[in-house]
Amino acid sequence: MRDLEDIFGPGGPLARALPDFKVRRDQRRMAQRVADALMARESLVVEAGTGTGKTFAYLVPALLSGLRVLISTGTRTLQDQLFAKDLPLVAAAIGRPARVALLKGRGNYLCRYRLDRIDAHAEQLDMAGIGAPMRTKTAQAMLARIQRWARTTKRGDLAEIRGLSDTHPVWPQVTSTRESCLGQRCPEFSRCHVVLARREALDADIVIVNHHLLLADLALKEDGFGDLLGSADAIVLDEAHQIPDLATQFFGSHVGSRQLETLLKELRAEIAAHAANTPPGGANQTPAAALRDAEDALLQLRASAPSTPGRYPWASGASALSSAVRDLGESLYAVRAALAPAGEDSPLAQFADRAAEVAANLGRIGAQDELDGARALECRTGGFTLSLIPFDISARFRALVAARRGAWIFTSATLSIGEEFGHFTGRLGLDDAHTLLIESPFDHERQSLLYLPDGLPAPAAPGYVAAVIDTAEPLIRAAGGGAFVLFTSHRALVQGASLLRARWGADSPFRLFVQGEAPRERMLQEFRADGNAVLLGTASFWEGVDVKGGALRLVIIEKLPFASPDDPLVRARIEYLTACGGNAFRDYQLPEAALTLKQGAGRLIRSEDDYGVVVICDPRMVGRNYGRVFLAALPPMTVTRDEDEARRFLVRHAPRLPTAPRQALAP
Repeated sequence: MRDLEDIFGPGGPLARALPDFKVRRDQRRMAQRVADALMARESLVVEAGTGTGKTFAYLVPALLSGLRVLISTGTRTLQDQLFAKDLPLVAAAIGRPARVALLKGRGNYLCRYRLDRIDAHAEQLDMAGIGAPMRTKTAQAMLARIQRWARTTKRGDLAEIRGLSDTHPVWPQVTSTRESCLGQRCPEFSRCHVVLARREALDADIVIVNHHLLLADLALKEDGFGDLLGSADAIVLDEAHQIPDLATQFFGSHVGSRQLETLLKELRAEIAAHAANTPPGGANQTPAAALRDAEDALLQLRASAPSTPGRYPWASGASALSSAVRDLGESLYAVRAALAPAGEDSPLAQFADRAAEVAANLGRIGAQDELDGARALECRTGGFTLSLIPFDISARFRALVAARRGAWIFTSATLSIGEEFGHFTGRLGLDDAHTLLIESPFDHERQSLLYLPDGLPAPAAPGYVAAVIDTAEPLIRAAGGGAFVLFTSHRALVQGASLLRARWGADSPFRLFVQGEAPRERMLQEFRADGNAVLLGTASFWEGVDVKGGALRLVIIEKLPFASPDDPLVRARIEYLTACGGNAFRDYQLPEAALTLKQGAGRLIRSEDDYGVVVICDPRMVGRNYGRVFLAALPPMTVTRDEDEARRFLVRHAPRLPTAPRQALAP
């Protein structure tokens, strides 16, 4: 393998290819450790602090290894950056060209079959929840654009269509799900964009996927699309801190009202389309009658669910909800039996399989003797989701890793707590994995200040959010804007936004962005462009947000991000750990909150030129013994309890930027 010291050193190929390349000893150290793990086919967990250059540190050894490598990311943004920018640049710089494939989840690709059905049968788009006729008209116009684009696209990636986001109501109408896909029965199978993308990926040296697709690969290979995971020599998981929660969801069971309604609606259309060719049911129930029973059972389940949005505990047993779930499962099995006479080659066979799969999930969620997970019913306006979330996935994930005898590289900026990786590795069963901790090269002690305000009430006090805004507002003014205010709940976010708007009035000194009032990426784009804006956000802004430079110079955290013990899934996990003799607070609640806080505070310093203040308003940081666990998880910032010192730091190190002309936030 080519000498890594030369590649990452001064005057090396990376330095020649990148004018702003900085030689970092720790980047080279990570690259060498990744190279060793690839050669030894072992598992390696690497925390690389912001600024290490971890992307190049795993791309270079991956390209040099000659192995077939699968790279998985937590976001499509990083996926696209690796494919379009980083990999081509590194491959050209070190002279190691490779066949690279970008593979997204099936929901990102046009389904020709579903598009043709809309066109051929003049079906109305499912516009539930759209409301205004103008929005429906806009959706029809977007459909016409998609139909024109479909005639020329080679990849079928809907991201090619400007102005079409995955939240657009047309999107789910022209894509397939694993449940709705006809697989090899589909008349468009030979031209299917998902099939073609997977075939391309199977021929590539390096395949870039996302975590959802990686974890779903075991199921996808059953659809005849190829086993990507099994054919890889090495798997690199960037943004690996997301894997434990995602894997927990993946190993659980979920059934939602939208999934059920889509299945029954599409089945009704298919039964009507094939009525003339469907053999009579004979002594068995007819498909139409079985479908009506399933629809009635779904209505009964809806009636059994709470009408108020929220997440509710569900102890299976003698209850109206349990009875309704059982009845729906039985009715779906009856649908499968009624469709059996149609034969395996009929499109109805796919619906029989879907009905049976949903029924099996309902049975697993509703089983009275299921002791390995927490059940919950999540209700929202117009729908619900039934879930079974396993308490412990470590054995199953360990078996998945062991079954594929390649290298597994897990890397992120937030995997350890006080230099310990045990919480992350324990959740995934990676007890034998090697670990490497690389601190951020940034001088956090000089570039940032951690301000812990004195005198705030307890977080449970009625006036707590108001006290947070009282603390935040003068700091925002001292910084001249350029602030994130991160909340731990939507309720606190709404209250905080209302208080700040009431304080500033119509002549707000800073442009204010509030999560939920516009698309996330659009808000971030305009926040960066403004330079002096204030953004209020919850969970999705605690991680995966990169605002380099002076546009972000103040991060205010409302309170320590403990998961709510009132959440039935959290409560069930606490009860489970306690029953097993563990300490739920020490082993679960505290480390999870510490890692989340580490993510939130990490939004501030993203380059050597960044300066700013992190404010943690929660008095428990200094009033409780466990505050030291949170401090140990954070970068080595200078700590102060003096508000004047924090304001002086902001004025001295974070001068306001020229304000960009204000424009209306695009919807």
